[in-house]
Amino acid sequence: MRPLKRVLQSETIVRVFCWLASLYIRLVFHSGRWQVVGGDIPKRFWDEGKPFIIGIWHGRFLMMPYCWDHEKTVYMLISQHRDGQLIARTIGHFGVKTAAGSSTRGGAQALRTMVKALKNGDYVGVTPDGPRGPRMRASDGLISVARLSGVPIIPAAFGCTRGRVLSSWDRFLVAGPFGRGVIVWGDPIYIDRDVSPEIEETVRRQVEDGLNAVTAEADRLTGRTPVEPDPGSRREGGTP
Repeated sequence: MRPLKRVLQSETIVRVFCWLASLYIRLVFHSGRWQVVGGDIPKRFWDEGKPFIIGIWHGRFLMMPYCWDHEKTVYMLISQHRDGQLIARTIGHFGVKTAAGSSTRGGAQALRTMVKALKNGDYVGVTPDGPRGPRMRASDGLISVARLSGVPIIPAAFGCTRGRVLSSWDRFLVAGPFGRGVIVWGDPIYIDRDVSPEIEETVRRQVEDGLNAVTAEADRLTGRTPVEPDPGSRREGGTP
């Protein structure tokens, strides 16, 4: 067992670790200068009380809590493995609720939870290339949530001038404090409830392209070298 995993066997240490991680995210945001591009798009939905699904690549998940209007309830789809639960407990400090599951474990229950939340007027977040990739390739899971709920997907991403891209499968961007950052929103993508399998694949690619576009724009605006999508084949998934 790796040292970090051994340490994280302790409930007390896990609690402290997630609390410190939330403090770091707050530090990054409040010490930086942040710009929001396309913020009128989600604001229109928030103001009208209309639910939507926010789509974010796994590697751009860190600043997700600050994409959000904290007066609105959002459920984030989180996998049930250890890393996912660390993420869930960290973002819980920002009032973000979680729906636990993935395509391989607890997926059906998580899907029902998300669709119910959306029908109740709440909001849902999904990382459609998680939990294992391939990087920046959208899974069918996100499409299923949108199709069953009848609400649009709105892509979002963040970029920053200070920070580091890890060598992990998702090229996770760890933003640094005291820098300049940007949050970019894309146009909503609607999926018809009765979409055919052929059209569903077209829509999946549209979602993938939309997420890659906002991510590339966030990198461009912050002078960061763009992260390229994994050239490997697509896998089903959709959770951190």
